[in-house]
Amino acid sequence: MQYWLMKSEPDEVSIDDVMASPNETTAWFGVRNYQARNFMRDQMQDGDGVLFYHSSCPEPGIAGLAQIVGGPYPDASQFDSKSKYYDAKATQEQPRWVSIDVQGTQKTRLLSLAEMRTIPALEDMIVLQKGSRLSITPVTPAQWKAIVKLLK
Repeated sequence: MQYWLMKSEPDEVSIDDVMASPNETTAWFGVRNYQARNFMRDQMQDGDGVLFYHSSCPEPGIAGLAQIVGGPYPDASQFDSKSKYYDAKATQEQPRWVSIDVQGTQKTRLLSLAEMRTIPALEDMIVLQKGSRLSITPVTPAQWKAIVKLLK
């Protein structure tokens, strides 16, 4: 089992949106960074743990827990010319971007970026590194355990 931090802008998809349909999954789409895409395509597996992170908002941070459900599949938004995620170079035969489904497991208190910076066990987290902008990053088992313990 692996663990991931996945960023979402809460005005696009929030932890509340995901938790509103507890028996359903939410497609994680619109990722347009090759490294993040490769994590989704090549490494994420059914059952992996997810730290659901709210970004580009007044107080960014971890807002809940989720899990990966199923495997990657072509991101439909790359083919939709009306979508802000449209990619004219993508074809049905050779898609460039993938989606993966997540299912919310728990809404938590907000563990802010500022609070995360004060926790020694998290000092090596990618999201805390200067200049880190990736929307999806791996999380170590030790980091996952430290965060889950803080959120309980």
